[in-house]
Order: sequence, then C-alpha cells, then structure tokens
Amino acid sequence: MAEIEELKNILIQKKASLVIAYADGQIKEYYQNRIKDLISILRQNEQALQGSKVADKVVGKVAASIMAVAGIQELYADTISKLAIPVLENARIKYYCNNIVEYIKNNDKTGMCPMEEKYQTETDILKIYYDKMEK
Repeated sequence: MAEIEELKNILIQKKASLVIAYADGQIKEYYQNRIKDLISILRQNEQALQGSKVADKVVGKVAASIMAVAGIQELYADTISKLAIPVLENARIKYYCNNIVEYIKNNDKTGMCPMEEKYQTETDILKIYYDKMEK
C-alpha cells in the first residue's frame, strides 16, 4: 500500500481535495470541496474506506468522524481542527498535519464552518456519521 507521504505529494502536486489509497492498493484522487467526496464514496460502498490511507486538504470534526466510522487507518491533513484531533485519537487513527487550527472556518472566513459549529459538542461520532450520510 502507498505511504502517507506519497498521498500527501499527490494531494499537493495535483491540487486535489482528497487522495485515498484503498486497502486493495488502488490510489484515487478527488476534487470536490468539503466532505462531498467522502459521502459519495461511502454511499456507494460503506466498507470502501476500511483500512485505507487518506490525504485531505482540510479535516474538521465531521470529516474526522466520518473517516473514523468508515475505518481509515492513517491520515494526512494539510489543515486540521483541534476539534478533529480527539476523534482521530479515540479511533486510534495515525495522523499527520501541516497546520492545526482552533476550528474550520466557513467559506467567507468570517466564522466557524456550519458543520463544525453544529457538531462541536457532539460526542457520538455515529450520530454525526449517520446525520451526514442521510442527507
């Protein structure tokens, strides 16, 4: 399987929003913003990310929760929120990051991302996962 450094390089060089090394060795790049790609992948196959390695531009608590429930093994995030870190640590996901921020900002950079704000105190990652998968 690919190393996390290789995924990080693909993420940066190809300006992807998400790069996944699937457990079967396949590497795929994705270009939608926010968590749309994660949700799309998991709606097609709930087991798709089991044992995978992921490089993502921005990881907040919601993305971390989805990845934890989906069973990823390792993560590189260019930017990660402090709210996401306990989720990853509790799920025993190895993670590396370039930048840690208090929270993920909204598109206008005027405040907290609406998803990060909505779930900032939620402790049940399964609730976050199923809330996002049902929409």
